[in-house]
Amino acid sequence: MTGITRLEHADGAPRSYVAATLLGELIFPCGQIPTLANGETPGGIAAQTVACLDNLESTLERAGSSLSSILQITVYLVSMDDFEAYDAAWRARFAKRPLPPRTTLFVAGFRGTKRIELTAIAHRDGKEATL
Repeated sequence: MTGITRLEHADGAPRSYVAATLLGELIFPCGQIPTLANGETPGGIAAQTVACLDNLESTLERAGSSLSSILQITVYLVSMDDFEAYDAAWRARFAKRPLPPRTTLFVAGFRGTKRIELTAIAHRDGKEATL
């Protein structure tokens, strides 16, 4: 195994955390929230699920991986009522990819109108990371 590499955020904005930590062939992205490139949060859990997965996919690609190489994922939802719509958006996104092991937990809330956050562990696809 090699040393730890920290992947900065693509936009270069200063934050209290890095976009991901790489250790050997493993990638540990930070929690992914449903924030769009323009800083807005989409409405509805389906659109927020897609935004989280878009953000995760972008981070994984920069780290030399993809959604197909997720080893485990944990999803946090604000409401049990959101589960069906979230799961439908999830299945649509993974329709042509292997489904990763997933844990879904329900939490008290997030800042603003966010209804979901997710975190994952992935394996590098043998591609070089874009540091």
